[in-house]
Amino acid sequence: MAHDIDPDQALLLDNQLCFALYSTSLAMTKLYKPLLDELGLTYPQYLAMLALWERDGLTVSQLGERLYLDSGTLTPLLKRLEAAGWLARIRAVDDERRVHIALTAAGRKLKAKAQKIPGCILAASQCSIAEATQLGRQVRRLRERLAG
Repeated sequence: MAHDIDPDQALLLDNQLCFALYSTSLAMTKLYKPLLDELGLTYPQYLAMLALWERDGLTVSQLGERLYLDSGTLTPLLKRLEAAGWLARIRAVDDERRVHIALTAAGRKLKAKAQKIPGCILAASQCSIAEATQLGRQVRRLRERLAG
C-alpha cells in the first residue's frame, strides 16, 4: 500500500509535515515582527489590513471567512484597529447584525508604509518570486484539502 509508513520513522519530529509548517510559521512571524512594529501592527492585525486594502468595506463575517478567524478572535482585533484610527466598524442600516468595516484615511495611508514588507520577506526567504509563488500555491492547496 502506498500509504504504509515505517513505524520507526512515523513519529520522528522531523518527519511531521505539521511540525515543518508550524515551525516555519513561527520563523515567518518572528521575521515580520520588527517590520510590523514600525507600523504599530501585530501579525493578525496586518493580515486584517491586507484583506481590507485588497477589498475595503467587507463585513465582519466576510473578513472572518477570508482570514479563517472566528468572531471571538476577530472582534477584539478589529476594536484595537478601530481604536488606532485605521478603520471604522459601521452597522448596516437594513440589518443591524451586519457590520461593515471601512478603512479610514489613516488606514489607507498605512498601506504605503507597508509596501516594503513583501520585498523584505522575499529577500529574507532567499526565494525567487516564482519559488515563493509556487510554495504559496502548494500550501493553499494543502489547506483546501485539509478543510475538505
